[in-house]
Amino acid sequence: MPITPLPIANGHYVSDSLPLSAQQCVNWYPNIEKVTPVLSQESLIGTPGIKQVATSGTNNQRNRGAWVMAGVPYFVNGGFLYKLESDGGTLTNLGAISGSGRVSLSDNGTQLCIVVPGAVSSGYIYDGSTLTQISDADFTANGQPQSVVFIDGYFLFTTDSKKFIISALNDGLSYNALDFGRSEADPDNIVAPFVFKNQLYIFGSQTIEAFQNIGSADFPFQRTGLFIQKGLKSQFGISSASSSFVFIGAGKNESPAIWGLDGNDVVKISTTAIDSYLQTLTESQVAECFSWSYAQKGAYFIGFSFHDTCFVFDTISGRWHERKSRINNEPVSYRVSSIATAYGKVLVGDSQDGRIGSLDPATYKEYDESQVRIVSTQPFQNNMQPIFLPEIELVVESGVGNSEVSDPLISLEISRDGGKTWGYPRTRKIGKIGEYSKRAIWRKNGRTPRFFVLRFTLSDAVKPVIIQLNANILGG
Repeated sequence: MPITPLPIANGHYVSDSLPLSAQQCVNWYPNIEKVTPVLSQESLIGTPGIKQVATSGTNNQRNRGAWVMAGVPYFVNGGFLYKLESDGGTLTNLGAISGSGRVSLSDNGTQLCIVVPGAVSSGYIYDGSTLTQISDADFTANGQPQSVVFIDGYFLFTTDSKKFIISALNDGLSYNALDFGRSEADPDNIVAPFVFKNQLYIFGSQTIEAFQNIGSADFPFQRTGLFIQKGLKSQFGISSASSSFVFIGAGKNESPAIWGLDGNDVVKISTTAIDSYLQTLTESQVAECFSWSYAQKGAYFIGFSFHDTCFVFDTISGRWHERKSRINNEPVSYRVSSIATAYGKVLVGDSQDGRIGSLDPATYKEYDESQVRIVSTQPFQNNMQPIFLPEIELVVESGVGNSEVSDPLISLEISRDGGKTWGYPRTRKIGKIGEYSKRAIWRKNGRTPRFFVLRFTLSDAVKPVIIQLNANILGG
């Protein structure tokens, strides 16, 4: 009986029509080895767990944003700005920040700027010792500031009046009402600024316009002529990648998708499955999306978090996966609210409370909550003829039991209607400590009339690695 290798690392692709594709990839990410010969060129690695390093408390202390200045991480949790000290476990309260929604942050090397967006916005400067609210009347002379970036010695803010303003050089507390610019190529509303490779991009709701510093005595930033007919659909839905930036956006009369800069234009990186999901959201739900990025273990991740899930793109493999968390054992969207890399760790603020954690590949829980990892395959078929499945083997890293889970299990469900319904889950052991030869094999899997989909679930807090999927498939 010939054994056939089956693809397992395609990533996320759940189609509107499930029989076409019901491929889930939740809390796993595809790892593609393109150069060095290995046991399997495509595998699945479990997404990292979250280990607590500090907390500002649980009462209304949800994270609103994070930033790193001069190697020191700062978090806005609840109504306060906190600094995580170099001991990696002490949070110091630096003062009050108004509001309760997400904040925009940037720094000039010595000053950290925090903007609380809204109909009446607030701005703050922390200079390493004192947190001061921006009181210069010219700060709001050209509208209410909504977002901040730093470029060429200036803090630059977009406002709610289709303008952008700058601070005095190297001074985030001083402003001049005459220091403003406009994005005039299109009359759409300004959503946010972004700086990439020291070029300023002003994102509108339907367009992107680039500016550069020409050193003018009046106002230093001038249009470069670069104009892209795609806009930003969420103020916080943009992140930089290793050689690009990626954002959730759309042009005029277009539905939202996820785009990446490619030279002087943008290309769509979301799949039609993700685009279909975005079209199920309301405009306000899309606007609530926020993005983050980080690099770890040779992968570069960009996440887009929504109210019920988080889609993550790995720029190295070019594939998508989902991340979901659990609160009191109930599924919720990924609980990471912001990311700050400092002290040799990938630090995260929490969307649920005031905990600060680190994304740790050697941790297999998110704080005290389990990580449920699900992967379902593409549909397999034999020219739409009946198929027998005498044997299925999932090759995993075995012998991964530990002191908490001595004899871990993984389960298999089979769908014979394209992912609409699933058979009863059957579990297999993947090895106690030292049982490195343990094999997860399912035999006597029955007959399917046309096509089948396999779904594997791992809930135990053990090292998660899927190396290969093999099956004995017979027509008849």
